[in-house]
Amino acid sequence: MARLIRESFAAIEPKADELAQYFYGALFVVAPDCRDLFPVTMAAQRSRLLRAIVYVVQMVDRPDELATFLAQLGRDHRKFGVVARHYDAVGVALIAALKRFLKEKWTPEVASAWTAAYGLIAKTMREAAQAEAGPATWAATVLEHRRLTRDVALVKVRTEGLLPYRAGAYVSVEVPQRPRFWRYLSPANAPRGDGLLTFHVRAVPGGWVSGSIVSHTKPGDVWRLGPPMGVLTVRPATTNRLLMIGGGTGITPLLAILDDLSRWKRNPPVHLFFGGRRPEDLYALHDLRRMAATCRWLTVTPVTEEGALAGGDRGTLAHAVTQRGSWENHDVLVSGSPSMIQATIAKLLASGIDLERISYDPFTLD
Repeated sequence: MARLIRESFAAIEPKADELAQYFYGALFVVAPDCRDLFPVTMAAQRSRLLRAIVYVVQMVDRPDELATFLAQLGRDHRKFGVVARHYDAVGVALIAALKRFLKEKWTPEVASAWTAAYGLIAKTMREAAQAEAGPATWAATVLEHRRLTRDVALVKVRTEGLLPYRAGAYVSVEVPQRPRFWRYLSPANAPRGDGLLTFHVRAVPGGWVSGSIVSHTKPGDVWRLGPPMGVLTVRPATTNRLLMIGGGTGITPLLAILDDLSRWKRNPPVHLFFGGRRPEDLYALHDLRRMAATCRWLTVTPVTEEGALAGGDRGTLAHAVTQRGSWENHDVLVSGSPSMIQATIAKLLASGIDLERISYDPFTLD
C-alpha cells in the first residue's frame, strides 16, 4: 500500500495545486455545509491540505508516528465542529480528485490502496476526537504586542485555563481581525502555571493573518487557540546529544525547548544553528547568546546567507550544519519554512543521518 500511494502521488504532485482546488470544489458539492467551516479565501487552506497529504505520504510506512499526527489532527479539528459525515464527504472528494488527475494510472490496486489509507486516516482522527474530553478551544487575551524587527512582532497572551502543551508544540490560532483564518503558531516559552504564552510572528508577504497580527493586534484582543500538536519535544530522561536547527521565526519552538531545558538539573549537550537571510533576521540571537553564556551545555552558531556575523557561518542552514560535523550520534530537531526543512533534511540524510533521528513538524509557515 505504501509503495502504491507514494508512486501514484509522485505522478500527480506537479499538479498538486490543481488537485487541491478540485478537491475543495468536490467537497463543497458533496457537503455544502462544509463551506462555512472555511474562510472566504481558500489559497492558504489549499496549501495546508497539500502539506498534510505530503506528510501522510512520507509517513505512510511509519504507522506509529503517523497515528500520533493524525490523532492530534483529529483533536484539533474539533474546533471546526467537524462531525462523522464530514469525514465521509472528505473521503469521497479526495478519491474523486485522485481519480481525475491520475487518469489511466488510477488502477484498481491504486484505488484500493488510497481507499484503505483514507479509511485508516478517518478512523484515527474520528476516534481521537471522540475520546477527547478537554475543551475544543481556549480563549487567550492579548497582554502585550511589540515589534522585535520591522516585520516580526512579539505577542504575549494569557489563556483562560491552562493549555496542556509540551515545550516545542504548536497550536492553531484564530485572531478577531481574521475570523475563520486559522494559522499555526508555536509558543516561544515552556509551559507556565500562569497560562502565559509568548508568540513570535513574522509578517509573511501576502499573509492575511500574520500581517494582521504584526500590524493590528492590540492588548485586550481575544484569540482562540486550538489544542497542542507537534513532535518537536525533548523528554527529561534523554541523554542523547541534540542538534537543533531553526530558521527565522522557526526558532520559536526551539526557544521553548531551551527554556524547558534550562530548568532541568542535568542537560544533554545542545548545538543550535539559528539561520536567516540577513543578520537582522536573527532577532533572537542576543538572547540565545546570553543563555549560552550561562548554560555550558548550549552552543549557538548563527548562520546568514547575506552579510556576516562574528562567530557565525555564511550560507544556507543546510550547508552550514553539514559542514560543521557529521552529527551521527545526535537527535535532530528542525524548524523553519517548508523549503528550509526539506533542504536541510535532504542534506542530513545525504550525510548519513538516520531519518528516525530527525524530528520536524509539517505545519511551520502560514
